[in-house]
Amino acid sequence: MPCYAARMLFRRSARASLILSLLLGFSGIALQGRVVRLETLSQQPVLEGRSFGAAGAYERVAGKAYFAVEVTHAGNRRIVDLEKAVNLKNGMVAFEADFVVIQPKDPQRGNGSLLLEVPNRGKSRLVGLVDGGDWNLAHDAGDAWLLRRGYSIAAVGWQWDATGPNTLHLFAPIARESGQTIHGLLRGDFMPSHDMDEVPLGHFMTGEIGGTEYPVSDATDSRNQLTVRDSRQATRSLVPRGSWRFAHKVNGKLVDSNRFIYLDSGFRKGKLYEYVYAVADPVVAGLGFAAIRDFASYAKWGDATLHRAARIYGEGISQNGRFLRDYLYQGFNTDESGRMVLDGVLAHVAGAGRGSFNYRFAQPSRDAQPTSSIYFPTDIFPFTDEPENDTAEHQRAGLLDSAKTRGSVPKIFFSNTSYEYWGRAAALIHSTADGTGDMPIAPNVRIYHFTGLQHFPGPFPPAAGTADLHGQQAESPLPIRYFWRAMITNMDAWVRSGKAPPESSYPKIAEANLVPISEYAFPAIPHVHRPYEASQAYRISFGPDWQKGILAWQPPKVGAPFATLVPQVDRDGNERDGVRLPAIQVPLATYTGWNLRDPAIGAERERVAFEGSYLPFPKTRAERQTAHDPRPSIEERYKDRSDYMERYRKAVDKLVQDRWILEEDRAALLQRGELEWDAATR
Repeated sequence: MPCYAARMLFRRSARASLILSLLLGFSGIALQGRVVRLETLSQQPVLEGRSFGAAGAYERVAGKAYFAVEVTHAGNRRIVDLEKAVNLKNGMVAFEADFVVIQPKDPQRGNGSLLLEVPNRGKSRLVGLVDGGDWNLAHDAGDAWLLRRGYSIAAVGWQWDATGPNTLHLFAPIARESGQTIHGLLRGDFMPSHDMDEVPLGHFMTGEIGGTEYPVSDATDSRNQLTVRDSRQATRSLVPRGSWRFAHKVNGKLVDSNRFIYLDSGFRKGKLYEYVYAVADPVVAGLGFAAIRDFASYAKWGDATLHRAARIYGEGISQNGRFLRDYLYQGFNTDESGRMVLDGVLAHVAGAGRGSFNYRFAQPSRDAQPTSSIYFPTDIFPFTDEPENDTAEHQRAGLLDSAKTRGSVPKIFFSNTSYEYWGRAAALIHSTADGTGDMPIAPNVRIYHFTGLQHFPGPFPPAAGTADLHGQQAESPLPIRYFWRAMITNMDAWVRSGKAPPESSYPKIAEANLVPISEYAFPAIPHVHRPYEASQAYRISFGPDWQKGILAWQPPKVGAPFATLVPQVDRDGNERDGVRLPAIQVPLATYTGWNLRDPAIGAERERVAFEGSYLPFPKTRAERQTAHDPRPSIEERYKDRSDYMERYRKAVDKLVQDRWILEEDRAALLQRGELEWDAATR
């Protein structure tokens, strides 16, 4: 049994524990499913008590939250296998989760708004992303924007199999059927960037394991299999069972292991391998939704609390943006007392996805990449916030149907970069399932497309990725930080005072800015290979009960794909619509939402996960003509550096005026423009 799942029942600590109250004043309202208590394991001043503007000094508190949920409550019935939890007692199931809170020491000096981060693979990243500096404020607070503004920030563990140091975990019970072990099948896949003899069972992601998943329960099960193919569209070839085993090398000797696969001939770079194997004792993984819900509820209405959270904004990036989309879809934004817990949701770079968060034998780290995590329950219908039709399957549904029924629809930002249109089927969140028209957007929803950015910002000056992310081109280096600060500010104003944020900005079919790949008008840039496809969402089935959370068929049956559309580009290859940084409005390069794998890591026709491309313009007319580059050179576009910066300044001012960028970040963005010019012209 995985170590995290084995530590699922309430354990009484020998340490004297302080019942920490967070973020709200006493309400006198009795809670049902709830945080039973919070155990403080550390409570320290941030940067030795340094003062941050009007908010004053901050503290960082870390510990464990202990929960109990009522099995028969309507709000919990969607948690798969909850009624089978081994620690079910008196109709309640107990579980626990790690948490961390960064908050003003004096609650009266905070702004009353809490950013509740859903940590990515157990890692808290929001403070480092928005403010710069350390993720945990151990030595460096960056420019401390969040702290100076008086926000409280919390993160709660929700993933049962998260790995690595400084990781926030969910400790959930396993499930059994009438006391008997539950068995099943699990699947994984990967494409190595270098040859290797063995791989651990788990989700490979940027060279690391994002989730350990389950050990094999029976190495002799006839259903265990390994296949190989060239791409996700290619036909699988079965690897003979006698040529691989569940084992790994220890001090040069091959030993049996229930957490590794060893292939006699070795796993070859650029090949897509997929394994299926027998597993047992599923963790009740859907309790991760309850952990976020009930922690937020406690932060608002828990008794004897130190701080009051008047407003809570759920924040999630990538995996956790998908988590928040699924959280809303499954109706978890209403606590057991019927109250809405998250006032706002900022789901970033989630594309059209949800995820493997609330299934039997859930694999929460699995996403949907060009060469791994293929045909998992990630990009599945429905995609749009308003109800949509899938005529092929005779179904109609919307992402927010449950939240509407429960009266708990928050204010929502769905934001994506250029990569998600190529790698995460993002067009489906605002187009019809058949790709023939644009879908209406609900009044409480904004959809923002940040043009030219990739899934996470690449290095600046631009450079190619390494290892699993080694692409043929340099990564897109465009920053997201300034947009994040404006989004948080706009969300806070929207919830706090009703001040509407900027209108949605994304490419539309009606304006010919969202098109099939066959109509993608990318210029013929010398030595640049364009992708032959984009990631698709499919109609899939994991068996007769998979909509109830039971994934019996591995791999699943794959049906027809949904429509695949990508943003149209201008003559430079830059996307025409969306929220555009000055680097796109006053360009020195082409920024794409795709990057192909370098031949050094194999499969050179396939796209690299997460990356876009930076393709600099020729510096001079002569250079352009020699290279036969169709894009005008920098020399032909701008008189000199001053001319460029004057145009850049006007673009920045318009972004500030339209509230995409904060006035206080204007100087930093102008400095960025100078650095971009220097990097492109040196």
